[in-house]
Amino acid sequence: MLNQTSVIEFLLLGLTDIQDQQPFLFAVFLTIYLVNVAGNGAILMIVISDPRLHSPMYFFLGNLSCLDICYSTVTLPKMLENFLSTHKAISFMGCISQLHFFHFLGSTETMLLAVMTFDRFVAICKPLHYTVIMNPQLCTQMAITIWTTGFFYALLHSIMTSRLNFCGPNHIHHFFCDVKPLLALACGNTELNQRLLNTVTGTIAVGPFFLTLLSYFYIITYLFLKTQSCSTLHKALSTCASHFMVVIIFFAPVIFTYIRPTSGNSRHQDHIIAIMYSVVTPVLNPLIYTLRNKEVKDALFRVIRKRV
Repeated sequence: MLNQTSVIEFLLLGLTDIQDQQPFLFAVFLTIYLVNVAGNGAILMIVISDPRLHSPMYFFLGNLSCLDICYSTVTLPKMLENFLSTHKAISFMGCISQLHFFHFLGSTETMLLAVMTFDRFVAICKPLHYTVIMNPQLCTQMAITIWTTGFFYALLHSIMTSRLNFCGPNHIHHFFCDVKPLLALACGNTELNQRLLNTVTGTIAVGPFFLTLLSYFYIITYLFLKTQSCSTLHKALSTCASHFMVVIIFFAPVIFTYIRPTSGNSRHQDHIIAIMYSVVTPVLNPLIYTLRNKEVKDALFRVIRKRV
């Protein structure tokens, strides 16, 4: 059955309807976006250009930086445009496309963070077998698998949402097109879509999160039982700390948003949480990895010296 919707465009109401705040918010989010692109772009550049960083850990870090740039680009440019516009419209297909790429890149990042934890688990708990297990072929296969899985997971959401009938209000109380706000506007039965959101999205979010926690449990247990040197223990824990901070900052708001029941009184809360995982986390990732990772800082300084 083809989509019988009468809505040809949606209106993104954004963060606030107070006009006086729009220029200030535009400046804030433009700055955040530019810092995100510059920071993650720098990490991506040094990971590709510096042979000393051609290892599984930095291969996945490069993937993360690429994801963070794309992830913010899905929502922030349209958000910035709407801050300066009185007509905050997005076409029906544009809305579905934004929904698709948002979930594609977001789900890929959740799985990538779990893969990065597995890499640290092998490096710390199986150091003698690390180069054999985490060989370039396996790393490439894992990267392709998570990107492909994320794409088809998002395709499922976009197809199911596009087939709904939108016949009434077209005002989206959000700053981008997401499944929950669109289901609230749909006419007819959305039970299947809600079930899909709760089960599949829950699995995509919670599954990698618990695998990550389990890996860190084994890592910490192994370190305290097997490591005799305090300096070695500190170095290993410090290496994992950066990644663990990213995991908590990213997963906590995502799980809270998509697992909890929908509430009509939680729009402001939803906006803040969405900003956390779609805007703030991507810009924090390069800062966390750069400030806490000596190899990345050294590589960045080498690139700066060459250009100067």
